[in-house]
Amino acid sequence: MDQGFRPREATTEDADVLADVHTRTRTAYYTAGGMPEEELADPSDWGERRDAWTRVPAAPARATLVADDLDGTVVGLLTAGSPHHEDLDASTFYELYQIGVLAHAWGCGVGGALHREFVALAVAAGCAEGVLECWASNTRAQRFYARNGWRPDGARRPGPLDHDYVRLRLKLVSHSFRAGLTQGQSRSARREM
Repeated sequence: MDQGFRPREATTEDADVLADVHTRTRTAYYTAGGMPEEELADPSDWGERRDAWTRVPAAPARATLVADDLDGTVVGLLTAGSPHHEDLDASTFYELYQIGVLAHAWGCGVGGALHREFVALAVAAGCAEGVLECWASNTRAQRFYARNGWRPDGARRPGPLDHDYVRLRLKLVSHSFRAGLTQGQSRSARREM
C-alpha cells in the first residue's frame, strides 16, 4: 500500500479492532454530513458491532481486509461482497460495503489503496461493475468516490436527517485496466508475482 501501509485479510482475532475502527470511522462519516456525535455514541452499540465483526471475517461470500501501518496498527478496513440489492445480479455486480479509514490516516493513501484492493477483488470475482451506497450529506465521501470513477445510477433510499443514501456504480473493466490490473488478477495472484 501507499505510504508504508499494507493490506491483509482480517481474521476473527481482529474483532475488537474492527469494531473500534468501524465505530470511529462511522462516527467520522456521519458527523462529516452534519449528524450530531451524541446520536452516534450509544455504548451498547459497540458490543453489538464487536459481535458482528467476530462473524464477518469467517463469512465465505464476504471479503474483509484491514490496512496496517508500519507498526502493525490497523488504520483502515474494507469489506465487500455480493450485492445487497434485489435488482442487481451477483454475477455482474460486486458491492463495496465499507471503506473506513481513521481520521489521522486521511490523506496518506490508505483509502485509495483499499479502493484498488476492492477493484482487484471484484475483477477476480468476475464482476463487471461495482456498486455502493453513499450518504448524500457526506460530501468528502462523495468526492472520494467520484475521483475514483463512481457515478450515481439513480437509485436512492432514505437516510438519516432526511438525506438519502445514493447508489453509485463503477465500471470495473475499464477502471481495472487504468489501475494497471489485468482482468482476473487477484490479490493472491499479485502477491505471487
